[in-house]
Amino acid sequence: MQTILITGCSSGYGLETARHFLSRGWNVIATMRTPRDGILPHAENLRILPLDVTDEDSIAQVIKAAGPIDVLVNNAGIGVVGAFEATPMSHIRKVFDTNTFGVMAMTQAVIPQMRERRSGVIVNVTSSVTLASMPLAAAYTASKQAIEGFTGSLAHELAHFDIRAKLVEPGYAPTTRFAQNTSVRVEDLIPDTYAGFAGPIFAGFAQPALTTRESDVAEAVWAAVGDGTGTLRFPAGADAVALARAA
Repeated sequence: MQTILITGCSSGYGLETARHFLSRGWNVIATMRTPRDGILPHAENLRILPLDVTDEDSIAQVIKAAGPIDVLVNNAGIGVVGAFEATPMSHIRKVFDTNTFGVMAMTQAVIPQMRERRSGVIVNVTSSVTLASMPLAAAYTASKQAIEGFTGSLAHELAHFDIRAKLVEPGYAPTTRFAQNTSVRVEDLIPDTYAGFAGPIFAGFAQPALTTRESDVAEAVWAAVGDGTGTLRFPAGADAVALARAA
């Protein structure tokens, strides 16, 4: 039985991915800032651990407690929607601390054991905004684009040790709590001068032509983990696949 460690499992993609691998008999280490009972079925092959990917001590404790890790899925992330002009730099740094530096820190922590065993997979979950930039998400897009470049470089670097690095690029999922897991309200980031521009965009969010299901992301992670080729990117969801084809 292989072991997978997934970050950001309290809801959304991470939670569904944990369920997906549990149902297929994997040992699953589901991590989240504040563990909650009842969100995952009780199972001998499941452990739920507290983890803050922005805290080096928290990362070290989880890596020590986890033991050998065959697959790391860097899914934890926070969103921000708003005009860049109105987005405080303190909040932009917060987004990068989780979405970019948190991914890098988790990856750096797990590489040594994978390198010693000469096996392992690292899956970084980014976003379809890396395929086609969207307005009112400049800071979020930048944080995810950074991980795209990071993972591409890492894939070459780690192939020497038979470690695979992959990207999963989810589209827009209305069921996720994007931009609701931060302390900054969306309405505070849309000044009156942007209202006419932002209105149609939010209307489009409310009635998207294509969307992504959480199960689409779990299946894409499953495909990425099992892929033995040089394929780097795995779009997840009908909208992400359409954007990838267009790109």
